[in-house]
Amino acid sequence: MTLFRNLISWVRGLFSERRRRVEFIESDELPAQLVSRNLYVAREDGELWSAGMVCPCGCGRRLEVMLLKGVKPRWDLSVDKTGFPSLHPSVWVADGCRSHFWLRNGKIHWC
Repeated sequence: MTLFRNLISWVRGLFSERRRRVEFIESDELPAQLVSRNLYVAREDGELWSAGMVCPCGCGRRLEVMLLKGVKPRWDLSVDKTGFPSLHPSVWVADGCRSHFWLRNGKIHWC
């Protein structure tokens, strides 16, 4: 079933130019409800804490990655001039749907 959902999501991505935009939250934690086409970034006093999104496979799972320097594992966030985010390294969900993808310039690239 997960493979089928991943396939449908991938096909939808081929025909959709909608990309994720970044939304900064002035807090040390992410909001309780996340909109599926946004990447939320929690920051406090200019320091980035974490980024979160709804899993792009369609399972509805909430994904959160750490951006704080000094924690492991951690990700780097970059945002281009038009507001489209990229995360490095890739995001890999180790359990459940087992999604593995890159977020580059607001687009999901499946591994």
